Amino acid sequence: MRFPALRKRVPAPCCASLAQCASGQLASSSHSMRNFYTGVSESGQGLPWFVAVGYLDDQPIYYYDSDTRKEEPAVPWMEKVEEDYPKFWDRQTQILHGWEQTFRANVEIVRNLYNQSKGFHTWQAMYGCELRQDGHVSGYSQFGYDGRDFVTFDKETLTWTAADTAAQVTKRRWDADLAANQRRKHFLEEICIEYLRKYLNYGEEVLLRTEAPVVKVTRKADYDGLETLVCQIYGFYPKEIDANWVKDGEVWQEGTLRGLVAPNSDGTYYLFLSVKIDSEERERFRCRVEHDSLEKPLDVAWEEPGGLLEGDFIHFLLNFKPRDEGQGKQPETPNSCITT
Repeated sequence: MRFPALRKRVPAPCCASLAQCASGQLASSSHSMRNFYTGVSESGQGLPWFVAVGYLDDQPIYYYDSDTRKEEPAVPWMEKVEEDYPKFWDRQTQILHGWEQTFRANVEIVRNLYNQSKGFHTWQAMYGCELRQDGHVSGYSQFGYDGRDFVTFDKETLTWTAADTAAQVTKRRWDADLAANQRRKHFLEEICIEYLRKYLNYGEEVLLRTEAPVVKVTRKADYDGLETLVCQIYGFYPKEIDANWVKDGEVWQEGTLRGLVAPNSDGTYYLFLSVKIDSEERERFRCRVEHDSLEKPLDVAWEEPGGLLEGDFIHFLLNFKPRDEGQGKQPETPNSCITT
């Protein structure tokens, strides 16, 4: 699992689909709660010593850093949490004060494990849980150093997996604390899911919406009678979508490329996929899209564009690389302080 880049502030909200979990009704989507904590050995140039950010699916829901020393909701609907848990944000702030201190210490401890000189280093934690559309729940907890894996929790065996020799020191110490590992497993499988359901309920007015995709097929002439069709699918919500090329009504894989589903700044998503074909067979191809917002699959063929989206812009689309699909929360009780 890749650790995220450092950020000074929470990025613009990018919503994903949520469901009425509190009432026991799940939509067709899976949902996750993720927490990212980062401590650095040197602050400055707008980068705090410690930053904590929480996400519900792709939606930032809380933020804390060592400059403000206060955890705050990142979206208005997360303010509802104090209706059920008075002074929730004050308590969470105090908990993160403790995380901040241990993270500062751990950066130096792990640096010594690697026998490194002073300089800029990072210590990161990622933990969270997922509620899948089939009702299955899962959770994960992982620590990293300088952007690389360090130790990862195996909740089935209640042990830690070390990424290298230096991390073995921490693995042995944390493996020995069975009670802490049992608490961690309970948090990931029970408490985290409970809060995930609760937060889904808070944000349902905003996050239960569906927005239908806009679908357009464009083309670019290649050589030797070949051409590339590009299916642009954008403005859809929730994130889950099924899109394929079909030829004569059957799914077609040969010569196809597809990007990742990626967020727009308005909280919707987009996806591009292409297929290289014989120009004489163009009329046999359709871009087929299935989405929660659509009553039935949508088949879209290329139409004469009248000068729109040809040439150089198609070249841009084909070479465009979307960024990776990388709460308030009840923080887990981690073995967050390393001793050597």
